[in-house]
Amino acid sequence: MDAIPMLHHVNLKTTRLREMIDWYGAVAGMKPHYVDPVGAWLTNDAANHRLALLAFPGVSDDVDKDSHTGLHHMAFEFSSLDELFGNFARLRSLGITPSLCIDHGITISMYYADPDRNVVELQVDNFHDWAKSSEYMRTAREFAANPLGVLFDAGRAYDAFKAGKTHEELHRAMMAGHLVPDAPPPLVGLPPGVRLGPPPS
Repeated sequence: MDAIPMLHHVNLKTTRLREMIDWYGAVAGMKPHYVDPVGAWLTNDAANHRLALLAFPGVSDDVDKDSHTGLHHMAFEFSSLDELFGNFARLRSLGITPSLCIDHGITISMYYADPDRNVVELQVDNFHDWAKSSEYMRTAREFAANPLGVLFDAGRAYDAFKAGKTHEELHRAMMAGHLVPDAPPPLVGLPPGVRLGPPPS
């Protein structure tokens, strides 16, 4: 293949069009370019749209979606931990909190469930460099031993960051299991009972 296409947008079906427009506006800065009774087309950059929402008549909710195949999540990347935590605090003030948070080794990630229970990951690269994090993913024994990562408590991590812990210090603390939540949450978008393993020894 000579030309490689770039990902342009994600399209979701919904029964809650207005609620979804408002949620993606709050969480990812998405603004609609056009809204119609059957859908909306939103963007957070110069593209004509990055997220399409379709609300066709006859669409219904999937009560068993967590155990069905299909989209698990979409991800948005911040350039710094300061931006990620600043957004966490802003969303928390709006009553929007992450369902779970994971340090994947390559990223520090917060997962939010939208009004239709689709999952949105907000993340920052731990290496501040895609080439370095890609190399870590390909070659690090630590990643091979635990590719899913370690859960962390967003509130405790935020407080530690505001108290002066650096990105690298927090990353080490998370991977060592020092910031795990008191009660591990279920993994959003997956069947009940699925859990992350313990921090790698």
